[in-house]
Amino acid sequence: MNQMLQDPQAETSQTPPPPVPQEPVTGHPRFAKPQRVAFVQACWHRDVVEEARIAFMKEAEARHLTHVDVFEVPGSFEIPLHAQILAKTRRYTAIVAAGLVVDGGIYRHEFVADTVIKALMDVQLRTEVPVFSAVLTPQQFHETEVHYDFFRRHFAIKGVEVAAACAETLLGLERLRGQVAAGIV
Repeated sequence: MNQMLQDPQAETSQTPPPPVPQEPVTGHPRFAKPQRVAFVQACWHRDVVEEARIAFMKEAEARHLTHVDVFEVPGSFEIPLHAQILAKTRRYTAIVAAGLVVDGGIYRHEFVADTVIKALMDVQLRTEVPVFSAVLTPQQFHETEVHYDFFRRHFAIKGVEVAAACAETLLGLERLRGQVAAGIV
C-alpha cells in the first residue's frame, strides 16, 4: 500500500503565493490653471445645509479644487443675487449654491425652489460662469430629529455630488476653451 506521508513542517514552510498586482491609483485629473470656486450657503437650517459644505470641501480638495471661498446668505431666495454679483467679478470659475427650502404650504416652498433654480440658470447663461445647485426642497419636512438626521446625511451626499459635478464641468470647460482658442472647435 502506497501512501504519501506529508511532513507537517513542509506545509508551514511553503511560500505564500506572489501578491496580485493592484491597479494603480490614478486619482483625479489636475487642472491646467488654478480654479477658484465660490460656495454660497443659505443659513436657514444651517445645521443641515452645512453638511453639504463640509462634504463639498473635502471632495473638492480631493479633486484639486483648493481655492474655495464660502459666503453665507439668510435663505435660499437670496442665493441668486449673490451668485450673480460673484460671477460678474470674474474671480470665480464656478459658483456652488446650497440651501434647504421648506415650508408648511406646498406651493410656497416649491415656488421658492423653482425660482431659485431658474435664477441660478440665468446667472450661469448670462455670465458663462457655471453655477451648481444643492438647493433642495423636500416634499415633506417635519421638524423632528429623524428628519433632521436624514437630511443631514442627504446633504452630505449632495455635497460630494456637487463637488464632482463642479470639478468635471470645470475640466470639460478648460478643455473646450483650449480647443476654441486653438481653432479646433
